[in-house]
Amino acid sequence: MPKVNTEQWLGLNIVSRWLIASRASVLLMTFTSAAIGGLLAWREDSFQVHYFLLAVFGLLFAHACNNQINDLTDSVRGVDKDNYHRTRYGTHVLEDGLLTRQSLLAYIVCTGFLAVLCGVLLVVQIGGATGYLMAAGALFVLFYTYPLKYIGLGEIAVLVCWGPLMIGGTFYVCSGYWSWSAAWFGLLYGLGPTAVLFGKHTDKIDADRQKGIRSLPVIIGEYWSRRCVLYMVYAQYAGVVLFVACFGFGWPILLVLLSIHALPALQQAFTHVPPLEKPSDFPAEIWPLWYTAYAFDHTRNFSALLLTGLLIDIAISA
Repeated sequence: MPKVNTEQWLGLNIVSRWLIASRASVLLMTFTSAAIGGLLAWREDSFQVHYFLLAVFGLLFAHACNNQINDLTDSVRGVDKDNYHRTRYGTHVLEDGLLTRQSLLAYIVCTGFLAVLCGVLLVVQIGGATGYLMAAGALFVLFYTYPLKYIGLGEIAVLVCWGPLMIGGTFYVCSGYWSWSAAWFGLLYGLGPTAVLFGKHTDKIDADRQKGIRSLPVIIGEYWSRRCVLYMVYAQYAGVVLFVACFGFGWPILLVLLSIHALPALQQAFTHVPPLEKPSDFPAEIWPLWYTAYAFDHTRNFSALLLTGLLIDIAISA
């Protein structure tokens, strides 16, 4: 996420400002979840492109709205004060004085409206369980920052959202029926965004503890948090092999095994405490995030290979 000063901010158009205020770089994980759900529906010859596009845009706007709510809530509660991690690794439009609270609230209302509009269109056109899926997503958008993140449920919420809810839900709106196979496959992918969040909350475990934020890493401690990330990554690889061996998925999704080459660096990072000072070869714009960087890099590579494998599988089966 780029750091911009006031002069640079004033030179940006409204779309660029919205992207920065929404932390758009992490929206890639949401797009991947929606894309997997759509591809799984396409694989079952039940793909509706107009419903898929509504789902994609609805989920992206919902995630962006959640990020905006997160910054507003934590700023109002005083969490992002005093050189907190959030203000050090990217632009914080409130703490950096780029937007007023009223302006950010206007961003939230507009972004949330677009997300709700996409959801309502899907509910009206599809019906069935679509309304329940939308309601579940809305609850996570509104209550992730507070209280879920504060009581050790934020990580569980992310696993459910980026896994079964987004992927299973996108499959549902594209196909018209619920698939437990898609939902379980979603859980497999959801481990990736959850590992990224675990890494992020482990990076700021001391700061969160001081501010009374009882994230899951705060509750279980740094050692087990680092271990959990490694277990989640291992489970992703094991899960892919299981889906190919036992649930009829094609061999192309085994392409994700190519990302195993990054495991040694990931293991090295997560089996040791982070350095006190930024290593000379570590990107300055990412510091002080350490575990987050390694987890995000792995998830990005894993996701790209998983999508590629699904596309090849569909092409071969056509």
